[in-house]
Order: sequence, then structure tokens, then C-alpha cells
Amino acid sequence: MIGIHPIDVAVVVVYLVLVVVVGLRASKAVASEEGFFLAGRKLGKLYQFFLMFGNATEPQGAVSTASLVFQRGVTGVWFAFQTVFMNPYFWFMNTWFRRVRLVTLADMFEDRLGSAWLSRFYAVFQVGVACALLGFGNFTAYKIASSVVVKPEAAWTAADRASVEGYRELKHLEKAALADPAAVSAEAKQRLATLRDRLARGELQNSITVLPALPFYLIFAGVIGAYIVLGGMAAAAVNEALQGILIVIFSVLLIPTGLSAIGGWGELSKRVPHDMMNLFAGEGGSPLFIFAVLFVGLVQIHGLSHNMGIYGSAKNEFAARFGGVAGAYMKRIMIILWAFAGLIAIALFSHEGGLADPDAVWGAMTNRLLGPGLIGLMLAGVIAGTMSTLAAKALAVSSLFVRNVWRHARPNTTEAEGLKAARMVVIAVLACGVVSALAVRDMETLIKIVLTVNVPFGAAVILMFFWRRLTVPAVWWSVCLSTVVILVVPLGASSLTSLSRHAALTQTVANAKGKPVPVYFKEVVRVVPNDPTSALEGRGRFNFECWLLGHVGVDAAKLSPAGRETAQFLVDGFFPFVVLVLVSLCTRPPAKERVDLFYGKMKTPVGATPDLEEEAMAETRRNPGRFDDTKLLGAGSTWEFAKWDRTDAVGFLGCCAVSGGIIGVFVLALKLAAG
Repeated sequence: MIGIHPIDVAVVVVYLVLVVVVGLRASKAVASEEGFFLAGRKLGKLYQFFLMFGNATEPQGAVSTASLVFQRGVTGVWFAFQTVFMNPYFWFMNTWFRRVRLVTLADMFEDRLGSAWLSRFYAVFQVGVACALLGFGNFTAYKIASSVVVKPEAAWTAADRASVEGYRELKHLEKAALADPAAVSAEAKQRLATLRDRLARGELQNSITVLPALPFYLIFAGVIGAYIVLGGMAAAAVNEALQGILIVIFSVLLIPTGLSAIGGWGELSKRVPHDMMNLFAGEGGSPLFIFAVLFVGLVQIHGLSHNMGIYGSAKNEFAARFGGVAGAYMKRIMIILWAFAGLIAIALFSHEGGLADPDAVWGAMTNRLLGPGLIGLMLAGVIAGTMSTLAAKALAVSSLFVRNVWRHARPNTTEAEGLKAARMVVIAVLACGVVSALAVRDMETLIKIVLTVNVPFGAAVILMFFWRRLTVPAVWWSVCLSTVVILVVPLGASSLTSLSRHAALTQTVANAKGKPVPVYFKEVVRVVPNDPTSALEGRGRFNFECWLLGHVGVDAAKLSPAGRETAQFLVDGFFPFVVLVLVSLCTRPPAKERVDLFYGKMKTPVGATPDLEEEAMAETRRNPGRFDDTKLLGAGSTWEFAKWDRTDAVGFLGCCAVSGGIIGVFVLALKLAAG
């Protein structure tokens, strides 16, 4: 194969065979739906750690974080690193998903609100979301692999050469324009505008891959399908342990090799601008931006379909709490490593004109820094991390479809028939993920989709946990309106010519470096390439949120790019809650008996043994209000916040200390790097 050593191929093949073997061994213990989806609720702290770490620490996080840091400086890390503030909250959240004692999150809409149709809609919605997210994972793995397996220059076609040379010319002209704008001729400025237009269209590249996308996606999805179809959650949990080790390895590999390539730790301060190594520099690191990303991320996490599968598989509450939080903290450490990989990429590539595709940073570094064997290990780590994430999502949507769609239509389905249907859904969803991956264009838009796609349901789940007054009509209105505001219009606007070519929506403004940047669309290009008089056309995500704010007096054009992103996330986070509260206050709540039993169950600790668990729940069913004295705002309040016990308080304070320590270490490391 061109561009990859046989040793690297062998490493990847050995890993793929190993995960399928794990699936075969785990298949012997799968005899029921609960065993397939939740591993029999028998996973302890260690498996919970690896499940959380493996599911949260996906390679797309490494690739996207390194890419954003490469483009924006270290403030780009906040899209991922804001989660360090969530960990103390996870100490409580993980317990709620265990205490609810359900198999899928869709079950909760029926259990708490009594709405089978909401349950079905959530299931179908999440199947669609999973197809998009699986495409994201496939795309990430391909981005890394394709940037490693590249054509040598001698094998370039005429089109390949034109693409690479056009990119090199673009970087040369941009450097000249930045150094002395007055010295750039009108002809050169026109040429620069044309090349920027071609770059936005994806026509310019700094390297040419020989790895075809479709065969890669098919093999990738086929291996995941093999071990999940065979072993379910048990196979996923065992593979998470193996994959977790590989994730740590692939996150660490580029740091020492990259530092060695640039001449050592001290070279970072010479090659990387100091403002790009300040975690709180500029608006990308402003408290308001961090809060906006944190808030929208915290809301959407509650709507993730795999929460019930991960935390519901824990054998007790402490396993869900400690294992889940520890796994999440391990990811925060990985994010710091990914950020430094992005800074090293700046030092490596900026003096060479950068990269045409910032999403290829990780792969380009792998290709530049690692030798035979290590490249294979890196690829295995990327594949492992992506597989762990995709496996959890595929299992989650499989359980959703079988339990909340299939069984509603066929209530007499046997366990064996349910298992067969679950396995077929896994295969179908993975196939849809391949189709979705072929449609993906850029990483940054996908990051924003991932941050917001589950916000409508996440807001509903939060209020289901805490507010007795929440109603079924409110959830319907919130989900439908929020989906239009957050997803349908922003993602669909570029497909409508009347919007994508509207003069007011395709306006651009100059950024701090004098480069024109779009106000509303992700990219703005000429309708007719190479024609300076051509009308403009918007592409990518449309910032509908800023457009809405413009109608209440906010001038989006006067905001910085980070300011427009902040506005987007704030609207996305708060809008569903406004609709939920207003509509709930105007509509009839669910039956009191149902609501009482739900909150009684949520306050009943999970029993240490099956017998103790059944005994505790039997008592709660007889007296749902037996824990009302633990309500923080009094027994008559409609808000179900509970008083903390010793475990709650010690765990929360411990998590706060660890979060503060991780941030402190990160800031100190950046200061040392900046000299």
C-alpha cells in the first residue's frame, strides 16, 4: 500500500481480529434483552470507568480539539474542556440514571409523563441522531487514516498538482498581505480572493490521499457490527478496557515525538504566538463564551440516549458514581494532551504555510512524526476509540427501537425475537452511519451539531428529574419548536437558494487580521467561481440564532466571531426551557399518582442485593411519599431538589477540588510552555 508500512497494517489487523474474538466470547452470556443492553446490571466500578472513559473519549474529540487549537489557539479547547466544570454535577446525575431503573431513556417519557407517543418519538429521533453521530465518528477515523496514507508527489495527477500548488500560492499571498497590505497589487488581491473561494469549496489541499472513503467506512462499520451483534453491552464493556488503553497511547504518542521534531519544549514559546497559549485570551476564552458552551453542553448531556445503558448497567449506585466520574476525569486529562498536540501542530506547520484542511492536523502529525509500527498503533488507537463510542451509540438506539417502537407495535414479541430485532437494528444503524459519513464536510459544524442536537430533549429530561409541574404538551411544543430553531433552519438554510443567496444573509466583515469572515453562514463563496462580479452564496450552518437576535436589536455584524458563537449557544440552551415552563403553566400536568411514584422511586437508593432492592421498591410503591422530608424546598414544593447526605457532600467537594486541580495544572503547563 502507498504511504503505509506492512507492519502498521499488521498492527491494525491484529486489533480488529481481537475485538471480534471478544465479541464471540461475550455472546455465550447473552440470553436476554437486559443482558444484551445492560450486561445484566452487573458492571462494577472498573467497568463503569472504562465504559465512561471509552464512550466519552472519542477520537473525534482528539481530532476536533487539535484542529480548533491549531486554528484558534488554546482557547479552541473550550468546546471540549468546558466539561471539566460538569464533573461535580455528574456525581449526582449518574445516580439519577441508575435510580430511575429503566432500560432506555425513552422509557422515562412513558414512566414519568405517561406518554407512549413521546417515548416513540424520542426513540425515532435518536435513531436519526445516532446515524448522524455515527457518520461523525466514521468521518473522524477516515480523516486521520486518509491523511496518513498519502500519494507521493511523483504519483500526483495534473488535478492533484493544481490543488496542492493552488494551496501553496494561497498561503504565500496571505502571508504577504498580512506583512504589508499596501504592497499587494490589485491583481494579487483578486487572485487571493479567488483562491480563498476555492479553499472554501474544498478544491485546495496540501496533500493527496490514496485511501478511498467508502471501503474504509464499510470495513470499519463491519467490525463494530460483528462484536456488538455477537456480545452486546458485555462485549462493549470488555472492549472498552482494551480500547481505553489504546486511547491513552494514541493521545500521548504525538507529544514527545512532536516536541523532539520542533527542537524541544523551549521551542513552543518561539514558534507559537503567546496569545495562542493563553487559555483565557480573547473572546474564545471569555467567561461568557465558556459559560455558554458549558450550559448548552450540560443541557444536551441529559438527552443522550446511551446514558441509561452506561449508568443503568452499574451493579450499584457507587459504581455508577465513582466509575463514571473517574472515567470523565480521565478524559479531561486527555483533552489537555490534545490541546498540546494542537499547539505543537502550530509550531510544526505554520512556518510551512499551515494546512489546507485543519481537520487533518492529527493525521498530518502522525504521518510526519511516527515511524512504522507506531503509525499502526496510532491507527489502532483511533479505530479503538471510535469503535467504543459508536458501539455504545449503536446499542443505545437498538434498545430504543426494540423496546419503544418494535414492542409497541408487537407487544407479544418474545425475548429471542427481541434480541434478533436488536441485532438487526445495530446493523441498519451502522449502515446509515456510513451513508451519513459520506455527506460530512467539515469538523467544526459537526462539533456544534453534537453540542446542540440533544438540547431539546435534554431540557425536558432535566425538568422531568426536578419539576413536578412539567406537562406532556409542553414537551411536545418545546421539542418541535427547538428542533426548528436549533437544527432544521440552521442546517437547511443553505439548501434554499432564496436564503443562501440573500444579500443580507451573505454579508461578510473583516476579522482582526483583515480577513473577510461570514456573519451568518459557515462559509460564503461566489456562485460562479473565478468571476469577481458573481453573487455570493452561503454554505454550511446558518446562524439562525443571531438572525433572531437581530430582530430584538442585536447587530450580529458588530459582534466578533466568538461573540456570534456565544449568542448561538445561549439561545440554543435557554430557548427550550422558556417554552417548557410557559406551556406547562398553561396545561394540565400528568396524574398525581404517577408523578408521586416516580419521585418516590428516584429517592429510593438502589439495594445492595436483588432481594433488598425489591424490598425497598415494594415499600416505595406502598408509600411513595416516604422520602418527602428530604426535599430541599419543603414537602409541598413542586421542585424536587433533595437535601445532600454525607456521600453527596464529600463527593461533590472532592470533584470540585479535582476539577480545580486539573485546570490549575493546565494553566501552569501553558505558562511554562509560553516561557
